[in-house]
Amino acid sequence: MTTTQEPTTAQDPAGTEEFTREWEEWHAASQRALADPHGFLAVTSLHWLDAEPTRFPDAPGAWSTGPDGVRVELDEGEELLLDGEPVRGRYDFGVLPERASRYATAGEAVIEVAKRGGHDIVRPRHPDNPLLRAFTRTPAYAPDPRWALTGRYLPFEEPRPVTVGAAVEGLQHVYDAPGEIEFTLPDGGGTHRLTAFNGFRPGSFHVLFTDATSGVTTYAANRSLSIDEPDAQGRVTVDFNRATNLPCAYTDLATCPLPPAENRLPAAVEAGERIPLERGGQP
Repeated sequence: MTTTQEPTTAQDPAGTEEFTREWEEWHAASQRALADPHGFLAVTSLHWLDAEPTRFPDAPGAWSTGPDGVRVELDEGEELLLDGEPVRGRYDFGVLPERASRYATAGEAVIEVAKRGGHDIVRPRHPDNPLLRAFTRTPAYAPDPRWALTGRYLPFEEPRPVTVGAAVEGLQHVYDAPGEIEFTLPDGGGTHRLTAFNGFRPGSFHVLFTDATSGVTTYAANRSLSIDEPDAQGRVTVDFNRATNLPCAYTDLATCPLPPAENRLPAAVEAGERIPLERGGQP
């Protein structure tokens, strides 16, 4: 959403060389996480559970869900390890909270049991999945201090529930938005506000957005940016160099949320990760 607030200014990093080194370390760490043997590139299927016990070719057991939550029924000779303890016969995972996941081990595979958009799912992860074996790297724009901005956190009086779409058609996610992040893009790109969701660390934020590069050089559906908690004056760092792809940029077996409608920037943010090679991106 474009506003007419007082512009914020780009940061002045201590030096381009140090800025580049820190970005390269961050990007290398993100690539290592992406290549984890049981990460999203290892997902082999996405199964939506219902009341009928169903067997899948890439996970042991017959899986179902109902008012009491997810249940697996393992045949003789089948076993899962859950928190290091063997599970045999029937096991009840119980009712999972929204966006929660539990992980069971089956040989070399990990079986994710989760709730997404109000639906229970099973998502096996196999380290020999061809998508993971073929992964090399994610192309990205060269780091540029111009895209590391100083912005402001503008809290709402009360958190607002925001419903967004998902990479899976017909699925919706609901997030609590504590406020907005305001910043001014370089080169006359204007001052904007993006709705922020709570981040993984207390006090931090998670912003989903698209911009004029979406579908051209960056992934069309969404990009993600983590923002640390504000300082005492409400200032935050909005470093678009660290904008990342969500799992749906690599695989159709993800349920990633889409940005709120107001988080679609009209300007081109030529920073951060680009379209993955797996989706036809350019090196």
